[in-house]
Amino acid sequence: MNIYDVIVIGGGPGGYTAALYAARAGLSVVVLEKLSAGGQMALTSQIDNYPGFEEGIDGFELGERMQQGAERFGAKTELAEVLSVELSGEVKTVETSEGTFYGKTVVFATGASPKELGVAGEKELIGRGVNYCAACDGMFYKGKTVVVVGGGNSAVADAMILSRICEKVIIVHRRDTLRATKIYHEPLMRAENVEFRWNSAVSGLVHDKKITGVKIKDVNTGEESLSPCDGVFVSIGRKPATELVKGQIELDPASYIIAGESTETNIPGVFAVGDVRTKALRQVVTAVADGAMAAHHAEEYLANIK
Repeated sequence: MNIYDVIVIGGGPGGYTAALYAARAGLSVVVLEKLSAGGQMALTSQIDNYPGFEEGIDGFELGERMQQGAERFGAKTELAEVLSVELSGEVKTVETSEGTFYGKTVVFATGASPKELGVAGEKELIGRGVNYCAACDGMFYKGKTVVVVGGGNSAVADAMILSRICEKVIIVHRRDTLRATKIYHEPLMRAENVEFRWNSAVSGLVHDKKITGVKIKDVNTGEESLSPCDGVFVSIGRKPATELVKGQIELDPASYIIAGESTETNIPGVFAVGDVRTKALRQVVTAVADGAMAAHHAEEYLANIK
């Protein structure tokens, strides 16, 4: 039975950074990834806010580079879907579509995906007008008109970012007031280029090759109108990929793994990095920092059990 020092579940920036640091420290490491390197990052065609790339970089390419960097020091990658985990005891068991893996430590880097609007054409228009991250993609809409869907803290934060970049920002919210923390309300209300569409929902996307507008439906009257725009930012929440660990690892009310800056969970030898853990800012650079921290604490943990 081959027992790895570290099993990393998820091949995004947090996962491959953990693999890099652990492998470079002389630990045996395997990364279990069901699709390809990069995770959500791989869906972004241009990343401008990751240091070291003055012209920006394609997210898929950055993911591949991170994979190659980890493998340079001996980390292995297995393309496999994780089906179940057993995290108790000194040896953890991970059942996958490609067999069973055993490890002394496990790093969860399973990420979180944006909640979708659920309207026709949404998936096909990702990267062609449909967006889920203003910090990532806002600059593509400089001087243009965009729609932000949502009324919580993430939606308001996106709207504030976009109000400094775009000519006009239209906020579409199902209620008649924002759900976001009160401190965010005043600066948004003062922004002259922000328009609110209360008691409303986006019911359809208008497009040719790219988004040209949205259909907005009044949730009280059912009346529908058309608002021309160049892009839509969907900010109605995220879904952390934590189904595998429910009942084993402690989760917060939104189902994110509870792990502080050390990335340690409530189970010894089990760590959580990147978008899957409770944190204030979910970006590539913060996921990478988590990965380094997880490898450091995994190394310490392994030294104490040997």
